[in-house]
Amino acid sequence: MVSSPSPLSGTEPQITTGILLCNLGTPDAPTAAATRRYLAEFLSDPRVVEIPPIVWKPLLHGVILRTRPAKSAAKYQTVWMPEGSPLAVWTEKQAKLLRGWLGEAGHRVRVRPAMRYGNPSIASQLDAFVAEGVSRVLVLPLYPQYSATTTASVVDAVGAWSRGVRALPELRFVNDYHRHPGYIAALAASVRKHWQQEGRAEKLVLSFHGIPQRNVRLGDPYEHQSRETATLLAAALGLREGEYMVTFQSRFGKAKWLEPYTEPSLIALAQQGTRHVQVMCPGFAADCLETLEEINQEVREAFMHAGGERFDYIPCLNDQPAWITALSELAQQHLQGWSTQGASPAQRPA
Repeated sequence: MVSSPSPLSGTEPQITTGILLCNLGTPDAPTAAATRRYLAEFLSDPRVVEIPPIVWKPLLHGVILRTRPAKSAAKYQTVWMPEGSPLAVWTEKQAKLLRGWLGEAGHRVRVRPAMRYGNPSIASQLDAFVAEGVSRVLVLPLYPQYSATTTASVVDAVGAWSRGVRALPELRFVNDYHRHPGYIAALAASVRKHWQQEGRAEKLVLSFHGIPQRNVRLGDPYEHQSRETATLLAAALGLREGEYMVTFQSRFGKAKWLEPYTEPSLIALAQQGTRHVQVMCPGFAADCLETLEEINQEVREAFMHAGGERFDYIPCLNDQPAWITALSELAQQHLQGWSTQGASPAQRPA
């Protein structure tokens, strides 16, 4: 039986507010060609590599993009999910769940995932918002801790898009949420759940993505915010000094990055007699190559080879309900003052 058209058809309020949920990016496929395209965009961003182009570009195109893509693609192949790249899969799920959570709270908003590098791009998703009649956009980078290498680069991308748009939507940006109570509570709940299922390790290692120490000297707040997140999480878990440690991973190049480095720290723990560690990556809102391959494969192997007996990786927050609740609370905090009930046909611009 075919139902009759609703008498209200065409009179539903238009959704005029959107949330752009931004993450770093990922190749479209775990192949050398796709990884080369992704790395070329990522490593060409002056926010990411602060080396004069006259020095960096010959090295990037003459050496790095000739050798690194195949190696990186092989790593991606070990973590690729049936639905695609883990980062893309989880970010898309988070966007869908966030829209549902906000809908339950009475907010009619559109939520789109976007990648700073790769697809779907920030520009393409903002174009889609405009085409849908969205006139207000909250840009929410999924980086808990602010860094010029990440959050500021998202702002750059939005600014680059805006230069080609005549009638811009109203824009707001979330800088960070490193001490947001819901985020800290979600991290703590994830650790407690793991403890209930697996028991507690001798040491909880909180591994954050690294940045060059030079960036911090120039004023980047990332290190301070990372350590504050760790302190708040440790307090929520009732951990004493010595029961947890903060490390920094994913060093690139020969410059000095934030220390202590994750892999050497885990090796040292094993050599000093620590047999069981649990490792968490609080700076990542979704599992990705850096957590699933670098931490749960490479660092795990290094710890075990150095004499460790048990290595537990605690997954990122991904689609955990406590995290989506926190994300919803964060979004609602920054949506204040905007109408999220939609506009009636009479209110829409001609």
